[in-house]
Amino acid sequence: MSVRLVFVGKKFIYNSSLKEYVIRKVEQNFDFIHSITFFKESDNALFLYLQSIMDAKERLIAVTTKQTFSTLGKVICTISSDNQILKGNMLLPSECNVYEQGTYLLQYKEAQINVLHVDEMQKLPQILIQNIATKAIIHIFEEDYENLKFSLTQIAQAYDVSIDDVNIIDGWSKVNITSKKHGDISKFIGVAKSQFTSKVIASSSIIPYIIEKLSHNNKKITFAESCTGGLLSYYFTKHNGTSNILEGSLVTYSNSIKENWLAVEGDVLEQYGAVSAQVVHQMSEGALNVSEADYAISISGIAGDGGGTPQKPVGTVFIGVRSKDRHKELHLNLNGDRNYIQQQSVLYGVKMLLLLDKELFFEI
Repeated sequence: MSVRLVFVGKKFIYNSSLKEYVIRKVEQNFDFIHSITFFKESDNALFLYLQSIMDAKERLIAVTTKQTFSTLGKVICTISSDNQILKGNMLLPSECNVYEQGTYLLQYKEAQINVLHVDEMQKLPQILIQNIATKAIIHIFEEDYENLKFSLTQIAQAYDVSIDDVNIIDGWSKVNITSKKHGDISKFIGVAKSQFTSKVIASSSIIPYIIEKLSHNNKKITFAESCTGGLLSYYFTKHNGTSNILEGSLVTYSNSIKENWLAVEGDVLEQYGAVSAQVVHQMSEGALNVSEADYAISISGIAGDGGGTPQKPVGTVFIGVRSKDRHKELHLNLNGDRNYIQQQSVLYGVKMLLLLDKELFFEI
């Protein structure tokens, strides 16, 4: 099920961390956000926007500040020919019967409007619109994208589900599954797993899945990063449970730090350069040794915008992954700006970890 999201208040325009927090919480509850719209407190266009949403039978989450909470209620009451009364120490439309502290849900004709107020450094109140659609997400690895789309479409038709697929990076596709009236998502996933043996992970998010798998098997992981500057570590530490599986992470930009912290040999750095398969090989080995973890991921590259050479242009990245008995290194030539190259590098490192130990991460 989709939902529209509207922010009322200039702080949501300029306070990026608060805005992103709200969006994350909404995304956890719905298949996708159909649109995100911003209004300042005195914007007269808000009335027409809300009227169009309510007349169109839409689902809307309206996020306000504490100061604009009742103001928005007045606008809604004007559209719905209602009035505000005091309920639960809040001024709410009189027709509203579903509410908790800081949040209420109003049914108008066939539209649903959930109004919440939140300010900086506060917890978002309960989202009251219920996602009644049955949904699931699977990730498929090491499969040709066009072949994957054709096969999944056939399976989706057989089990009355709809799918939206997207290619994350080469060899990693994310598939969003939504059940239709008589759909059977579990059978769809079962057939997909049997058709793409040892390639399917059923999980809404890969990193929490990895955390759960490592934690359940009492395994630890560590990282050694150069061009990604700690981004790989952040991908993990922003999720709960990371303390159970992450030994630590080293950001080793300079050659001397690579030598002193990770025991990368000076001769190797001089002969092959810091951005090389040989160096990420020793970086992952050093990270594993210094932490006594079970797995290590190392990344070194040229994210840009400068620093490239004809031999190693911007976008040249090497990644190493290692367990106690296996290792693999990969050379990539990535495109995009600095941040996108860093993001892609992390995603490739995560994918390589999964494929390094299929027995652990895939159902074989």
